[in-house]
Amino acid sequence: MTIKGTLIPIGGNEDKGIVARPSYKLDYISEGILSHVVREAGGKNAKILVIPAASSIPKEVAENYETAFETLGCKNVKVIHIKKREHADNPEFLKALKEADCVMFSGGDQRKITSKIYDTKFHKLLIDKYHNEDFVIAGTSAGAMAMAKEMISGGSSTEAFIKGAVQMSQGLELIPEVIIDTHFIQRGRFGRQSEAVAKFPRLLGIGLAEDTGLIIKNGNEFEVIGSGMIIIFDAQNVTHNNEKLLKQGTPMTMTNLIVHVLANGDRFNIETRQVKVLPIESPFV
Repeated sequence: MTIKGTLIPIGGNEDKGIVARPSYKLDYISEGILSHVVREAGGKNAKILVIPAASSIPKEVAENYETAFETLGCKNVKVIHIKKREHADNPEFLKALKEADCVMFSGGDQRKITSKIYDTKFHKLLIDKYHNEDFVIAGTSAGAMAMAKEMISGGSSTEAFIKGAVQMSQGLELIPEVIIDTHFIQRGRFGRQSEAVAKFPRLLGIGLAEDTGLIIKNGNEFEVIGSGMIIIFDAQNVTHNNEKLLKQGTPMTMTNLIVHVLANGDRFNIETRQVKVLPIESPFV
């Protein structure tokens, strides 16, 4: 099936043009992650729908995105507050989604997104637009993690790779071939993503650093954007994986796990597992 839409999962804490970053950064207007979102959505006149359903402070989060998109020259930004599951079937919200060129899911708790939206009219319309229109679905942190079918819903980074330390639950099924984790470098989540792919070795594990994201086309091929890196875990050819044999709380073993570290401009094909690395003479280096 051909997918016409674009997914942009983001690792969290993306540059919003508000606070200067002391470390390596990209120009916010030309190369920042949200500028990519705007361009993919059709430019400054695109209709962007901000959905802070995952956040415990949705009003403040929504205001930050309104300011960030305004800085980029966007004139058609709307916020909808889905506070309860029944809100997802609100005719006004469905109309706003139908007219939108892009939705932006905020960070917070990814379980709030799925509990409020999964299998509602809003969710079904979201999938239909993603499959059949030039439509952009962006999400940061929790909003990125919720894009998967097998969604990491919790788990300790310090205790990960002990069986049972990672909790999985139902995601939005926008891209069922992957498992997404966020704040990946900053919060040391290597172990919990390793356990996640041990549970589902046919799926590709993707760990997104902060201010780093992907532009995924056709539900398959993606380019890395932002100022950090991504880590890819490919467990399809592991030669030892004892996850199914162990009791809860037992340390796990995996061998022959393939790991890629990619950065801005690098590309990857989810179906073929092929990497295309940005040439060393690139201006981004």
